[in-house]
Amino acid sequence: MIDLDGLLLVGSAVLLVAVLAARVGASFGLPALLLFLGLGMVIGEAGLGIRFDDADLAHALGFGALVLILAEGGLTTRWNEIRASLTAAGLLATVGTGVSLGATALFAHYVLGLDPWLAVLLGAVCSPTDAAAVFAVLRRVPLPHRLRGTLEAESGLNDAPTVLLVALASEAALGNPPAGGVLGLVGLIALELVGGVAIGLALGWLGAQVLRRVALPASGLYPLAAVGWSVLAYGLGSAAHTSGFAAVYVCALVLGNSALPHRSATRSFVEGIGWIAQIGLFVMLGLLASPGRLTWHAVGIALAAGAFLTVVARPLSVLVSVIWFRLPLSHLAFTSWAGLRGAVPIVLTTIPLSAGVPGSDFLFDVVLVFVIVFTLVQAPTLAPLARRLGLGRGVMTDIEVESAPLDKVSANLLQIRIPVDSQLHGVMVSELRLPRNAVVSLIIRGEDMFAPSGRQRLRSGDELLIVTPTALTGTVERRLRAVGRRGRLANWWNESGGENG
Repeated sequence: MIDLDGLLLVGSAVLLVAVLAARVGASFGLPALLLFLGLGMVIGEAGLGIRFDDADLAHALGFGALVLILAEGGLTTRWNEIRASLTAAGLLATVGTGVSLGATALFAHYVLGLDPWLAVLLGAVCSPTDAAAVFAVLRRVPLPHRLRGTLEAESGLNDAPTVLLVALASEAALGNPPAGGVLGLVGLIALELVGGVAIGLALGWLGAQVLRRVALPASGLYPLAAVGWSVLAYGLGSAAHTSGFAAVYVCALVLGNSALPHRSATRSFVEGIGWIAQIGLFVMLGLLASPGRLTWHAVGIALAAGAFLTVVARPLSVLVSVIWFRLPLSHLAFTSWAGLRGAVPIVLTTIPLSAGVPGSDFLFDVVLVFVIVFTLVQAPTLAPLARRLGLGRGVMTDIEVESAPLDKVSANLLQIRIPVDSQLHGVMVSELRLPRNAVVSLIIRGEDMFAPSGRQRLRSGDELLIVTPTALTGTVERRLRAVGRRGRLANWWNESGGENG
């Protein structure tokens, strides 16, 4: 019999402690994800004695958490921030991962003396960047949109090829090499990626059409539908023997940029889901860890391999992948250092663990040490490095638009909050030059609410309620974003407020 009361008691206590740990981590500049991992180790067999050593269950739960984390990343990523950098991100996620894997595997075999397939597995599991770590850390660092988009899109896309690589390498380590050799492997990865992206695009478009036209009875159902639709993309992608990870991220990206109703509520909900997935994932991995099994040999291998990956393999993969785009040296340097590894490498080690690959326990210990040490080294230094490289200069915060359909009329209610650095500050309502029949009906300023006149000037921190016909919603949003970027003379700057504007 399962003690449900005990599970709820322990689960709620762990969740609340993890939430407090995230607050403490933010205060001291520590990565919250590592605090969650430490919490799992404290309540594990080396601490309070809770034993968890089921590699198959850890594999299944880890993949489930990654699906939710990728869905959250896609739903909260703005297309206009990653559109220009999608090609570079795609190359980093594929070519860059391959270069990093090859270099690290050669170093691990010829310098560190690991068995060939164990060296390949070490390179494979440590090469991809982690979406949870990237989203959690980089969104607090002011960066140019193109640079942020490159790093976020890379972390969302590189799980798909890496999962397949680790699975095939695990089979090869057990004496079952993939058919067709290297060319067959490359072709299979490309086929699965293309198929996953196609499924994600199709389901994302279909979901956007449905959710924009259906007035659900409660606003809380829209976030549930968006997450459910994204997870459905993963399930269909996996069932079709394509990349479910690519499908869920692309589907969520399409949904998150399709002007769905209640976008702010959806964003808040999926961020909460993402946090729960991260907390559960890292606590579980902490439970799976066995500190008593660690040896100095494993620690030495982890430090040496991590240093090589961070200082040599990652910069080399960045150089090979994006040198063709003539990016500034500051962008290349930051991209090289911002290759954060978090849960993904540890989750990927559950694949050879579950398959029973010889040495997979040792690999898990090495990767665990690597993730802890180098996340502690890299994550706190990203904001100072961005400032030192001058990457945050001139970066403005775009307005957030919350849209809700009005029942029985073809109109939407838009809620806009003016950021601190927005050029909307000081602009009169009449100078917004919104389309006809689009009306600023209410301004909320602190504790006050009032219907504005045309000569009313807007201020930073104001919230605007605008009623607009459904057909003009996109036009109104673009105009507000244009004025927010360039002020009342946006047209003189050819600022359209669009994705390229």
